[in-house]
Amino acid sequence: MKDDPLARLVSLEGVASGFAAARDGIDVMLRDRGLRRTSPETTAESLLRGAHASAVLEGSGSTLAAVRTSGGDPIAQDAVRLSTELLSLAPVMKHAPLQAFARMHALAAGASLEAEELGRPRSSDASARLRRLADLLLAPTSAPALVVAAFVHADLASAAPFASHNGLVARAAERLVLVARGVDEKSLVVPEAGHLALRAAYESNLRGFREGGQAGAHSWLLYAAEAYAAGAEASPLRLDAAEKK
Repeated sequence: MKDDPLARLVSLEGVASGFAAARDGIDVMLRDRGLRRTSPETTAESLLRGAHASAVLEGSGSTLAAVRTSGGDPIAQDAVRLSTELLSLAPVMKHAPLQAFARMHALAAGASLEAEELGRPRSSDASARLRRLADLLLAPTSAPALVVAAFVHADLASAAPFASHNGLVARAAERLVLVARGVDEKSLVVPEAGHLALRAAYESNLRGFREGGQAGAHSWLLYAAEAYAAGAEASPLRLDAAEKK
């Protein structure tokens, strides 16, 4: 049997139970709010809220209202541009993740980098890191899809393989894995908002992951399970229900 490094991470204390609880919360939210009754507009709202949260994490000062009405500052515009085409990349993420990563970067950085830099790793080491991540995504694993998504996010953010916009790409890739692996096919959870709500823990645990070692990965995964629960609470489905009460 081939090595399954993601499955080894699931065996760390508290990881399996944390992600099982997060997945249960997502499934309950989708089921209780009537997934079959959702509309493309609800998905679009989730993507917009996610783009705004991701942009704020990247340094944007724009409010959600500003992003909704005028597009916001340049960082917010980059995030929205990426979000508008993100779901079309779900089939690509399943079968050619390197192409998906490249396209996401091209979308995010299209307004600020030269054409020859778009979608291209910044170094040979960065290229090799991306290939390893792509190979991991293409290999069979027994790890839950939420764990895969969390790892993809942290690995991309830590490696910073592109010349810019790595945070936007990492968070978009996380959402895309959730769609491509069937956790949230209509992309109604807002994981980016979960990270923003837990910003201090998000940034601290990303630093721990970046520093390497099992302890950093373990802490990141425990954090990510909490962030996914917060992302489910930030779904437009939840917010719409609360507003109607």
